[in-house]
Amino acid sequence: MIERIKLALAKTGVSVYQISETKEESVELFFIRKSLDMRRRKAVKKASVTVYREFSEGEKRYLGSSSTVLQDSLTDEEIEKQIASAWYAASFVKNLYYELPEGERKESVHASSGLADKELAESAQIYAKALFAEDTEEDVFLNSTEVFLKRTWHRIVNSRGIDVSYVNERASGEFVVQCIGEQDVETYVDFAYHDLETEALRRKVRAALEQTRARASAVQAPPAGNYRVILSGDYVPTLLSYYVDRAGTAYVYQKYSNYEVGCKVQGEEVCGDAINLTLKATVPYSGEGIALEDRELVKDGSLQLLHGGIRFAYYLGVEPTGHYDGLTAKAGTVSLEEMKQQPYLHVVNFSDFQMDSFSGHFGGEIRLAYWFDGEKVVPVTGGSINGSILDVQKNLTFSKELQTEKDFEGPMAVCMEGISVAGSEE
Repeated sequence: MIERIKLALAKTGVSVYQISETKEESVELFFIRKSLDMRRRKAVKKASVTVYREFSEGEKRYLGSSSTVLQDSLTDEEIEKQIASAWYAASFVKNLYYELPEGERKESVHASSGLADKELAESAQIYAKALFAEDTEEDVFLNSTEVFLKRTWHRIVNSRGIDVSYVNERASGEFVVQCIGEQDVETYVDFAYHDLETEALRRKVRAALEQTRARASAVQAPPAGNYRVILSGDYVPTLLSYYVDRAGTAYVYQKYSNYEVGCKVQGEEVCGDAINLTLKATVPYSGEGIALEDRELVKDGSLQLLHGGIRFAYYLGVEPTGHYDGLTAKAGTVSLEEMKQQPYLHVVNFSDFQMDSFSGHFGGEIRLAYWFDGEKVVPVTGGSINGSILDVQKNLTFSKELQTEKDFEGPMAVCMEGISVAGSEE
């Protein structure tokens, strides 16, 4: 398909371009309770083409760009038509000039993974078995489950010599836990792993079952006030995404962030745990064909680099690192059990938790939390938390326990002081 696209590019007069071709095979399993309701296999091949058009207005030099997705079933004429349309659209995009990365053709590599040497159907069955291993109760159970295993072949080619390719696997899915108790409630949970993380998935299912049972008995919101708040699971990397985003070249160039290498991201005085973050290469190459490797982003609260793709790195005059999906964080200094020795509100499920990387504000509506008033632990629901990472970052405490969650490896929980909670009036 790439050769057909190159021919169409030449006919259209496009000399600067990038082609990203993918071929994906997948196995999908759909369960109702523990019964397999449907099995599906898919194979999809497509290519994304970005064309670049250089032009000037006065003394300003621009590089416009536009992208289009091409299906393998298209005729040569249809491919040419879509590329011509993208080429025309690129003339209206006034990005300041930058240069695409240079490279050469390299041998294809297979991303390291415990899924690499297994058939997709076999891996799907392994994950399904792990999911249902924890589903042993009568009052709380997996209502429906979906398991997806994908193997994808990637090839990235540009007009400056880059020609790289790799293969990777990914397991993902979702399940709904239902509890028929004082209330009939459901909890939606999704998951994604690059490796054979069956134990991590079992822990996730077990936690979801326990939390759904607790949610069924929760009937009140926590009293309004300021709390020591503990967040765990997905909400830890969501909170840390503030620092990842602020260190991005796009944020820095556009003045959304004042980060620079060497700056103290938590401020000069850190009383809690200093943040340590590493960008993790979950695939060998970025979408622009830049070779990825694990890179230390924050060390003991000090920023080690700015990261991002070619365009904004070019503007800032820094090395383009490529875009990363994976993140690792260093374990903290206390256990989750130690965090719970004082009164706390441990939020384990929000209806929607958000971290605003522009303002530093975070918050969300509470679906389930455990409130410890110093004497007893009570499951609560309703109300919301609101805070600013800028107010609490010097006193963050991370757990010793670690988690593997989607594209994150790091502390299971984080504790913050003085968080405002809107709740019930006692």
